[in-house]
Amino acid sequence: MARSSTSSTVTLRDHCVGIARQEAVLREGGGKAGLERQRKLGRLPARERISHLLDKDARFFEIGLWAAYKMYQEWGNIVAAGTVAGIGEVAGVPCMIIANDASVKAGAFFPQTVKKLLRAQRIAFESSLPIIYLVDSAGVFLPLQDEIFPDEDDFGRIFRNNSVISAAGIPQFAAIMGNCVAGGAYLPVLCDKILMTEGSGLYLAGPSLVQAAIGQVVDQEELGGARMHAEVSGTVDFYEKDDLSCLKRLRSLVALLPEAESAKQFKPMKPPRSAKNPEAVYDLVSFDGQKQYDTRDLLASIVDLNSMDEYKADYGKTLVTTYARISGRAVGIVANQRLQVRTKKEGIQMGGVIYSDSADKAARFIMDCNQDGLPIVFFQDVTGFMVGRDAEQSGIIRSGAKLVNAVSNSVVPKITVVVGGSFGAGNYAMCGKAYDPRFIVAWPNARYAVMGAAQAADTVFSILARAQERGDKKSAPEELEQLHAKVKQDYEEQTDIRYGAARGWVDAIIQPHETRENLIRLLQFASRPMPKARFHTGVIQV
Repeated sequence: MARSSTSSTVTLRDHCVGIARQEAVLREGGGKAGLERQRKLGRLPARERISHLLDKDARFFEIGLWAAYKMYQEWGNIVAAGTVAGIGEVAGVPCMIIANDASVKAGAFFPQTVKKLLRAQRIAFESSLPIIYLVDSAGVFLPLQDEIFPDEDDFGRIFRNNSVISAAGIPQFAAIMGNCVAGGAYLPVLCDKILMTEGSGLYLAGPSLVQAAIGQVVDQEELGGARMHAEVSGTVDFYEKDDLSCLKRLRSLVALLPEAESAKQFKPMKPPRSAKNPEAVYDLVSFDGQKQYDTRDLLASIVDLNSMDEYKADYGKTLVTTYARISGRAVGIVANQRLQVRTKKEGIQMGGVIYSDSADKAARFIMDCNQDGLPIVFFQDVTGFMVGRDAEQSGIIRSGAKLVNAVSNSVVPKITVVVGGSFGAGNYAMCGKAYDPRFIVAWPNARYAVMGAAQAADTVFSILARAQERGDKKSAPEELEQLHAKVKQDYEEQTDIRYGAARGWVDAIIQPHETRENLIRLLQFASRPMPKARFHTGVIQV
């Protein structure tokens, strides 16, 4: 994952093509053997289930495809954390779909699986999206149970979310299409409607554990089979013969929602076009992030033609703040300017750096967007806040705090697109993951870290070198050089966006030329009204 020394010769387009190829491999799940095992059981692979569920020609915005990438290599290749999640239309209704991929470790839950599922639930809750769970999981991956079971953002939070989502009036459908065991059995039973296919199993403890715990010998069907739950326990609402009949039933149930009726009446209008061809971004931005570009040219390939009304265009020039429209939808935009600019007060300012005047301007702009109820799209290509004597005397800390405060308290939907660097506190001020963006996506060339690899290595080296000058003889010069190289290599690996995507720091890696297309859909989802909380319970099974 480390960038090679020849990265400057790699074009952005070449790198993006390479990422697209890798994603195609990730979508193969557990590979040929895992998919064949699923078919031998008479079950469809997770992605085939989703394709049957979605409307014809519906697009699927996938979340967390890179989850767990290279994270659990001692246990094998845990592709996409063993779960497929994303948003697509079912009977005309945009739904969050979460499907266990049993071709990957029998769909067992790893720590990143939980994190991915919680993120999907949060997006669905904040966007009032119905959720469809396609359940086929062996449960918690026991060797890592201490990282999955007990904490506030671990396994139990899933079921807490099921309850809160139901109480908010957001429909949840669960289809048990394989194994659903132990604590995971609570997920479908906390949903509004439960479907179960013949040959599937739903129980708190499997036959072997039951025999070990209480000495009772019982087969899987009698213990927790679909017919037993349909005829005896009454837990299952719909007994289905196989995957296809189950998915057909799911579509029928979603079609009963009032929104499905509204979707039938909707006639899409021809969307406006952008000023520049979306492919133009490849001529603007370089893979290594060293090339300067005017962010207004970047925005011209994304927003509607002649729709930009730039706010305080001649002040705080290292941030561009503008009102615009994306496929007719009004938005506010905050974007890092990557050109070197000149100001009357401070002279030359470096592109990609946030100065006091830029921070003040952006904070005020965010307040205005909240006053008008406009969603905000952040375009990150930031090296951080300005440092040094002049910056400190200008009140950079105070101005930066003002911007962070405005972003933190913003209540309108926020979407973040990382188009280049996302370093230090600049990540925070430009609505990084910690600041609740409804969606956060990144280009394949994006880089994420507290600082760049070269700066981090030089900082560590200079600290240790000074210590050596003061008499600390613990490290020889050659050891310092080795440490410098090691720190730089580690940072290069960790700043690669695939590293961040594996850990859920971004929801998806998107192709640059598809940014406008993706934002049109994400704004559609993000602009749905959030449910208002009040104390009552949702659907409780009887």
